[in-house]
Amino acid sequence: MSQIPHPEPPPRILIVDDNPSIHEDFRKILGAKTAAQAHLEEVESELFGTREVVTERAGFRIDSAYQGQEALELVKKSVAEQDPYVLAFVDIRMPPGWDGIETLENIWKTSPELQAVVCTAYSDYSWDEMTRRLGQTDSLLILKKPFETVEVLQMAHALSQKWLLGRQAKLRMDDLDRMVRQRTTELRASEERFSKAFQSSPMPLAIIRCADGQFIDSNQSFSVLSGHSSEALLKKSAADMDLWSTISEAQPSASNIRLREKACAIRQNDGALRQVVLSTEPVSLGSIPCLLLIAEDITEQLKIEAQLRQAQKMEVIGRMAAGIAHEFNNLLTVIQGDVGLLQSANPSQLDRNALLDQIMQASQRAAGFTRQLLAFSRKQVLQPRVLKVCDLVTRMKIMLGRLIGEKFEVRVHCENEALCVRADEGGLEQVLMNLVLNARDAMPNGGIVEITARLVTVDETMVERNPEARAGRFACLRVTDHGSGMAPQVLSHIFDPFFTTKDIGKGTGLGLSTIHGIVKQHEGWVEVTSEVGKGSTFKVFLPASDEPAPTLVRAEKAPAPESGKGEIILVVEDETPVRSLACLALRKRGYEVLQASNGPEAVEIWEKTAAKIDLLLTDMVMPNGMSGGDLAKLLMTRNPSLKIIYTSGYSPEILKQDSLLTQGINFLPKPYDLPALLNAVRLCLDGGKLPQYEVRAGQTQTTTA
Repeated sequence: MSQIPHPEPPPRILIVDDNPSIHEDFRKILGAKTAAQAHLEEVESELFGTREVVTERAGFRIDSAYQGQEALELVKKSVAEQDPYVLAFVDIRMPPGWDGIETLENIWKTSPELQAVVCTAYSDYSWDEMTRRLGQTDSLLILKKPFETVEVLQMAHALSQKWLLGRQAKLRMDDLDRMVRQRTTELRASEERFSKAFQSSPMPLAIIRCADGQFIDSNQSFSVLSGHSSEALLKKSAADMDLWSTISEAQPSASNIRLREKACAIRQNDGALRQVVLSTEPVSLGSIPCLLLIAEDITEQLKIEAQLRQAQKMEVIGRMAAGIAHEFNNLLTVIQGDVGLLQSANPSQLDRNALLDQIMQASQRAAGFTRQLLAFSRKQVLQPRVLKVCDLVTRMKIMLGRLIGEKFEVRVHCENEALCVRADEGGLEQVLMNLVLNARDAMPNGGIVEITARLVTVDETMVERNPEARAGRFACLRVTDHGSGMAPQVLSHIFDPFFTTKDIGKGTGLGLSTIHGIVKQHEGWVEVTSEVGKGSTFKVFLPASDEPAPTLVRAEKAPAPESGKGEIILVVEDETPVRSLACLALRKRGYEVLQASNGPEAVEIWEKTAAKIDLLLTDMVMPNGMSGGDLAKLLMTRNPSLKIIYTSGYSPEILKQDSLLTQGINFLPKPYDLPALLNAVRLCLDGGKLPQYEVRAGQTQTTTA
């Protein structure tokens, strides 16, 4: 018959106070519930109709002492009986003997683990004085009189649990010490086996001292790699071979450095550098902390990889240069030809409006082509806001169906209607449009294009399969076709700019590279699976947003901006044609315009102008050592209410360097047309805000104000 184990007794608490009524209060709060208390609660329930289920209070074992000396004797006795007190509530004033601080000083000499609560209604000691006297403040709390029942209960339960956990930790440490001693014996038995494996290993191995990086031992392979004999290595340190900085960067504590395949260089005897992958493991030789160095020579491998990367880079650059030249030559041919006709022919013989329309269309195509290049290079200006993914996909379904034709069917499936991302709406529309157009081209005889939106949680397993991925919650947009598919050699190049498998004239080769650039700029990535004859699936992963999408109100068409009211505008632009165009447009609209070609010239004009300048329109990148941001900062010190519009062909490096731009600015990107310029100027003068910049994660983006 098995013996039933005895339950653990409740923790012991010592009350030290010269007032008997205080002892009685503590017993009522912390002691086991008496029969009278239980009866009183039952009567209360009958009278007031409450039938709450009350958990039985286990209670603490409570002892009382009325002076500090008496408390010390009780503590000594409890330690001797191996049934120590867990917690003591100690009054600060106990005349005529020890006060509370002196009592604790003596008690902690006998039982340092004891948790203590100092009870006081006065400010006899400041916390600094208690700290100086007692030192052991991590086991000390203060309870102000008069105290609440809940305060006492919380302190008692929390501190007793802390005492119990500390006792368990100490016992565990004793067990660990015993296990370490046993393991040490086993390690000594394996030292001989390790020595044999160390010396005969084909992998370069060495042992250095943690304190100073001095070599203690090395095998033959390491000697060959370093160019030093084993005897010569004993006179050198890891610093002599340029290894110590790499090792010490891993962890401040030299005795616990553990590297996993860190690339670095090792200096040989003749001064030459060999590229290695270095790993380290802590070892001990007797009582000396050491490190085992494992070095793999990858010098030749890196040379071959560099040659391959250079060849691939030149191939991509050559294809890109040819593609850019082809596209822009076509556009320039249209522009130059139409301008030539306008200059040489009799105006009455020409349809001037038609030629001007062609020039405008060509310039707009050039601007669009530039935006594609910026998206590919991840430097396109974005306007991110919180979007519902399913609303965007559903809204685009009809437009996509019309775009690809009647032979095709677009099917949309949303698994999570509330799924949101923070993204640029136009960018996501461009991603979906390009993917659907690619799906159409892969199915010349028609078919079904499936678009699925769902929330996915990316774990470390998925991250290991794709270097571009990262763990977290992501919105996954999946576009699937059942067309011709792609061979592996094609898949490896699909995101290269100007790479296309389409016939000449049927594609620029920028569609997928643009998708890749836009998605990377949104801190996401693209995964592609395809098989010849079985179709392709593109998965776009974008970080999911916990913010709700705002309710959008359909905006009416904006009216034409009001004319100027004689406001003075200072236009600063180093490109003469752009400056002349802006000044002419603003003057025709009723503004008074001052112009400068650079920052210093603008400052000189400012100083000479008696009237107040209302607005500064400045390019960001200008010569003579003063950027648009520098100019704006200077002029704002002289007129803090100056309105400013920045304009640029977009330079993210300038935006990152200028602190003004991280605070939200009025920015008008180039190329802009005259209505955009006039609208921006009027809006700014009237106190409105243009789309504002948001600089985060090393990328420059915009958000709508």
